[in-house]
Amino acid sequence: MSILILIASILLLLVLISAVKLNAFLSLIIASFFVGIAKGMLFPDILNSLQQGIGSTLGSLILIIALGVILGNILSDSGAAQRISSVMIRSFGVKHIKWAMLLTGFAVGISMFYNAGFVILIPMVFAVAKSTKQPIIYLGIAMASALSVTHGFLPPHPGPTAIAVIFKADIGKTLLFGLIIAIPTLLIAGIVFPEFIKKIVANPPKGLFESKTFAENEMPSFGISFLTALIPVILMAMATISELTLPEASSLRHTLGFIGSPTTSMLLAVLFAIVFLGINRGRKMQDIMDKSSSALSSATMIIMIIAAGGAFKQVLIDSGIGTDLAVFFETSTLSPLVLGWLVATIIRIALGSATVAGLTAAGIVQPLVVSSGISPELMVLSIGAGSLMCSHVNDTGFWMFKEYFGISISDTFKTWTVMETIIGIMGLIGVLLLNLLVA
Repeated sequence: MSILILIASILLLLVLISAVKLNAFLSLIIASFFVGIAKGMLFPDILNSLQQGIGSTLGSLILIIALGVILGNILSDSGAAQRISSVMIRSFGVKHIKWAMLLTGFAVGISMFYNAGFVILIPMVFAVAKSTKQPIIYLGIAMASALSVTHGFLPPHPGPTAIAVIFKADIGKTLLFGLIIAIPTLLIAGIVFPEFIKKIVANPPKGLFESKTFAENEMPSFGISFLTALIPVILMAMATISELTLPEASSLRHTLGFIGSPTTSMLLAVLFAIVFLGINRGRKMQDIMDKSSSALSSATMIIMIIAAGGAFKQVLIDSGIGTDLAVFFETSTLSPLVLGWLVATIIRIALGSATVAGLTAAGIVQPLVVSSGISPELMVLSIGAGSLMCSHVNDTGFWMFKEYFGISISDTFKTWTVMETIIGIMGLIGVLLLNLLVA
């Protein structure tokens, strides 16, 4: 019954958005009520789930998104994004610009949450696309694929690290295996796949990023431009290194952990950008703030849709659909690696969140790791791959990609969903091949 309700809710969502042309925010809220009522939840419980879902999603994302929009606007409005893009173009050439976006996404994604990395790199994608006359989606997929791979496969990213702890897997070995799998996965998802979607046209929200073309003398130096964009990455990397190398009681570790949190690091990057890309270059504070406010206004609907996606996800969890799926798979006789991947995939399809899917699947198959003698490191990667599969309308990442690039829901399926599925399948193939070598 749970699976039927899940399918019905997704179909309802697609009809409301695609056929009825209802706003995605309202459609997600309606679909959330449908799931709750169909599963027999009490009305107060449905409302509590909606509030909890919105609160938990925006609680972790709204400051990152808001600060990211401001940082992106300053980078774009000052000419810094154009400077970075022009250097990239000269270094890689227009023909290989995808590689530049992929490598940038990979470097940023290792130490940064997917959402934060996405928000930071988006203005660069737009700037590079404009300078090279390349399709925005073409370059955006290359960047997003790298961020997604690091999110699913590579410690010290929170998802794979948490799963590694559950399985008592060696972090270093997990990282090594993850890198081995990541390389061919990125080649397919980030380099080959974009060639098939070049004709899809993106229409980013007007006012989100500055579209002005700057003269050479109007742009800041590459060093200050690149440093500003990388400040969150550097600070988060320092925090991660401190967690791995310093004792838990260390005051330096706690300080770096605070400075390197996504919110704090983004705030510091914004302040740095205001001073060195704004005030020091002769811009007035009022002008910078006016432009930032305008960019934030353009991002309002993006934030609301992401919030509604979080509400939908929470109702799916609280209604018991995730638990029902977990019970179903507990008695399976499949290979532990395939089972871990499949369970994570099903939960990902049902609940949307890659992190929730990964941790839930890890809890289900944990006893099999000990009893089967399977490599815990490969099990981490198998579940990580499954947790990225088939992203669709209940995933906040789906809506972020759709709204930032301004594409239809069907085009989001053709681009984002297919890319995530390629990564998930390539991850499983890589795990099974490695298992043959290390078994």
